Amino acid sequence: MAISARGVVTVDLAAVVANWRLLHDRHAPGAVAGVVKADGYGLGAGPVARALYAAGCGHFFVAQLGEGMALRAAIGPGPMIAVLNGFAPGADEDAGLMPVLNTLGDVARHRGRPAILHLDTGMARLGLDAREQARLAEDAELRNSLNLRFVMTHLACADEPAHPLNALQAARFAETAALFPGIPRSLANSSGLFLGQGFASDLARPGCALYGINPQPGGPNPMRPVMRLDVPVLQVREIGTGDTVGYGASWGAPRPSRIATVAAGYADGYLRSLSGRASAAIGDRPVPLVGRVSMDLITLDVTEFPDVVQGTQVTLIGGPGCSPDELAAACGTIGYEILTSLGPRYARAYLPA
Repeated sequence: MAISARGVVTVDLAAVVANWRLLHDRHAPGAVAGVVKADGYGLGAGPVARALYAAGCGHFFVAQLGEGMALRAAIGPGPMIAVLNGFAPGADEDAGLMPVLNTLGDVARHRGRPAILHLDTGMARLGLDAREQARLAEDAELRNSLNLRFVMTHLACADEPAHPLNALQAARFAETAALFPGIPRSLANSSGLFLGQGFASDLARPGCALYGINPQPGGPNPMRPVMRLDVPVLQVREIGTGDTVGYGASWGAPRPSRIATVAAGYADGYLRSLSGRASAAIGDRPVPLVGRVSMDLITLDVTEFPDVVQGTQVTLIGGPGCSPDELAAACGTIGYEILTSLGPRYARAYLPA
């Protein structure tokens, strides 16, 4: 039988739902949305959102209009789908999506239409800045013309609990949101849900925590792992002491060694910066990555694994020592990038919720 070279990303939808329920219980009585932008952080927005919707999640956030339209087609009518980047002028206003208003121009265009107002309180990216908020405060007619479902802001430093900007953003948000009495508020992201009662609101917007990324960097991870990436061994070869492996001859064998080549590389989102720094797993044992990550291939030192042959499955992400957060720490990035970099050449498989 032919051996497929294709890796498989397996997503545990029951774990996604369990993570959402943990956050929901933590945030009660406020609601908890599902942030499924970037195709559900690389894991599949449609399957993830359908599982969350079936579990009771009634609010979803995406980044772009196209993402929102695809998600609406995937989950049908019913739950709110908000587009964080807003609608460009001339965009389809009747796609069953909720625009997030980020500028006074957005505010003027969407008078009377259901929308979410974004107040920038310290991120300095999207949202009405302090001057625009002041102008809105002075224009009661404009405020009263809005049909707002939520007022929101976005925390910049929630993953650093002691950072003074957290409390400052919460205070700024409370002050300006008071201009809209009776309108529900949305404040906490994944890490914000762990900052305490002062960051509770009517709707939290977790993303990374749903997918098993630690919302408390440096502390215990309360979230269940959600995914694993398994790839097959394409070839095993024996090399002698001092023989080198891969581009640049950056790794030399300190002893006679067995090298397994597996079917993944930086074209698949396995970052080149992991070269010489990461490990994979075979069963419950870590196996070191040696040589450089190339476009389509990775090499592993399987000298201690005499049973590894062509077709043996290797866990690149999601096994012992190679969680998304552990790989991110190895190469100086964050777990978000590890997940959202997962390439389309991998198959996706879903364990039911």
